[in-house]
Amino acid sequence: MADRLPLRPGYKHRGAGRLGDSRSMAGQPLDTPSDEAAPHWRTVWRRFRKHRLAVVSLATFTLIALCAVFADWIAPHGATEQHLDQILVPPGRDFWLGSDTLGRDTLSRILYGGRISLLVGVAVSLISGVVGTTVGLVAGYCRRWVDAALMRFTDTMLALPALMVVIMAARVLGDSVLDVVVVLAAVTWMVPARIVRAKVLSLCENQFVEAAVALGVPARRIMVRDLLPNVVGEIVVAVSLTVAGAILAESTLSFLGLGVSAAHTATWGNMLGGNEGFMITAPWLVWAPGLAIVVTVLCINFIGDGLRDAIDPPRR
Repeated sequence: MADRLPLRPGYKHRGAGRLGDSRSMAGQPLDTPSDEAAPHWRTVWRRFRKHRLAVVSLATFTLIALCAVFADWIAPHGATEQHLDQILVPPGRDFWLGSDTLGRDTLSRILYGGRISLLVGVAVSLISGVVGTTVGLVAGYCRRWVDAALMRFTDTMLALPALMVVIMAARVLGDSVLDVVVVLAAVTWMVPARIVRAKVLSLCENQFVEAAVALGVPARRIMVRDLLPNVVGEIVVAVSLTVAGAILAESTLSFLGLGVSAAHTATWGNMLGGNEGFMITAPWLVWAPGLAIVVTVLCINFIGDGLRDAIDPPRR
């Protein structure tokens, strides 16, 4: 018994290989902060910078987000400012992207509408990421009947036609921004859940998890402090790609007249949905918000590809 090293009360399990480390045998404290976490993320950033398309996409997406956030200072006209004597004016000096049927500046509406579209995308991705990560962690670690129940529910949600579920839920809830976020988050959490569960199942076979269980560490602490840090890469990639999917889904709902109400707030989707009849007479009303959606979604997809390659190079 004398040759055993007593565990200190604040001991934290930080990952594979930490138990039995040569530094612990040399008398250094086991709960010393990891020296490998910071270099790991620096390595990820260095790999990400080599992905030129992802870097350009990140800069472009940052510019789009900043323009939306500071639309009050950048937009040449107000969000609801009307010029009834200048209806359907083509792009020119006064209206860079033309005006709509009420004389509102298309460029200003795109800048202000970007706030809502990006807000919906980010909010949906965060909510679905939190819910999916929680379900995946619990199912992968607890296994047995808990895993079976959670995964069968997840499979059932995946089997349902997403568009039909979204349309029905949008009809019931309403057309506010919060309603759209809740509806879209309810049909997007399943993919992160399955990704996290698969990673957790493989991590549970490692010795650091078995050692933590043998020491009597509570299950919640193992999931939060041992398993969760090791699935951050997968979560980041899944969440980043969910943003693009949420923006497209919001645009689809708004185009069908079930998204955010155009009478209260402009979004890229309802700008498309309200002007589809002007494809020939005033095409700028369609291609301007459509181009904003395409550029934003492409940037997010390329950023996700760059993150995936940087976090897990063998997948390239």
